[in-house]
Amino acid sequence: MNESKEIKLSATIENVSVVTDFVDSELEERNCPKTARCQIDIAIDEIFSNIANYAYNPKQGDAIVRVEVTDDPLEVIITFTDKGKPYNPLLKEDPDVSLSAEDREIGGLGVFIVKESMDEIDYHYEDGKNVLKIRKNIEPSA
Repeated sequence: MNESKEIKLSATIENVSVVTDFVDSELEERNCPKTARCQIDIAIDEIFSNIANYAYNPKQGDAIVRVEVTDDPLEVIITFTDKGKPYNPLLKEDPDVSLSAEDREIGGLGVFIVKESMDEIDYHYEDGKNVLKIRKNIEPSA
């Protein structure tokens, strides 16, 4: 069974928790393991914070977040859509994590963490919209 739900809300830092709660409520219904839920929550925080901070700056705008959960195999797909400035975070070079924090350039670590913790991440710009999709395969809890 595939289920899909979405919300539209202002792209503000204050709404990061609203998006996280929205997605978590879907994951809890499917007994998503805590480790996977934490990884997904970190990805949501990073992606939605970036939209809130940069997409419409200095103005404000809306974002749509859609969550799809499939049962066989159990996975979650979260799609973030905004009408802000076109920006593909996947084009940013990964930080050199072998360097100390002092020697690394500022920024880019959040997107790197999302890339490392999700099974798939995809970006495209279509009809004046940024569309960023993340997918996480979830091992069911015993």
